[in-house]
Amino acid sequence: MAAEDGVQSVRRAIGMLDCFGGGDASLSLSDLSRRTGLSTSTTHRLARTLAIAGFLEQETRTGRYRLGPSITELGQLSFHRRGLHRIAPELAELARITSATVDLAVRGDRHAVILSGGSLNPDSGIGLRRPLHSTALGKVLLAWDPEGRADLESLGPLRALTGRTIVNHGELRAELDRVREAGYALNDGESGDGVRTVAVPVLDRQGHVRYALAVRSTPLVMSDARIDWFVTHARACARALEVLLIPPAERRLRTSASE
Repeated sequence: MAAEDGVQSVRRAIGMLDCFGGGDASLSLSDLSRRTGLSTSTTHRLARTLAIAGFLEQETRTGRYRLGPSITELGQLSFHRRGLHRIAPELAELARITSATVDLAVRGDRHAVILSGGSLNPDSGIGLRRPLHSTALGKVLLAWDPEGRADLESLGPLRALTGRTIVNHGELRAELDRVREAGYALNDGESGDGVRTVAVPVLDRQGHVRYALAVRSTPLVMSDARIDWFVTHARACARALEVLLIPPAERRLRTSASE
């Protein structure tokens, strides 16, 4: 019973921290209570516990809560230990060559979580999470999933963002087969009108995706005739990122001098 209570407390704490994943820099106690579905008293106790541990901090003047220094510390540690501080020049060069927006993402449950790139809004955090089913990043992360999470129904209902969004699990499964065969994913107005994106995997030696790399523009710039050109440059960048982000023993073997 005590173990179950402990697991519930952890889940509640994670849920409270997740409340800050949108565009809100700070939230009131009532905001947190409403978003977590917990009573005001339970929310207050949990928020105070997280504040004592440094995962939240309370503004003196307003009483509102915001993410605390412990979150910043762990985020910085993760960012540097992944080697993400080394990749900015590679992403910037790909963006320069293609005149497009470039992003790098990993899977976070039902979302592609962007770790670095031009889509991030550093002030609000908006753009950090993207749906898996409607984005090129997400399709790549699903198609080469290292844990083989093939049960697409576990994603829940697939929400239509545009008239082109895939909302049927069977159709998504067929799309992922095409992605694996082609070696890249395409989002052609499925997440937003007037947006076209290609994404490629950053693979390890086992052929599992560690990251997804996307190049986003408009159909006018990324025309049908130029998709292969964008994919070629994205793949070259992805191979460079393998060296920067994946430990040597886990990297793909080079098969030719040109790779």
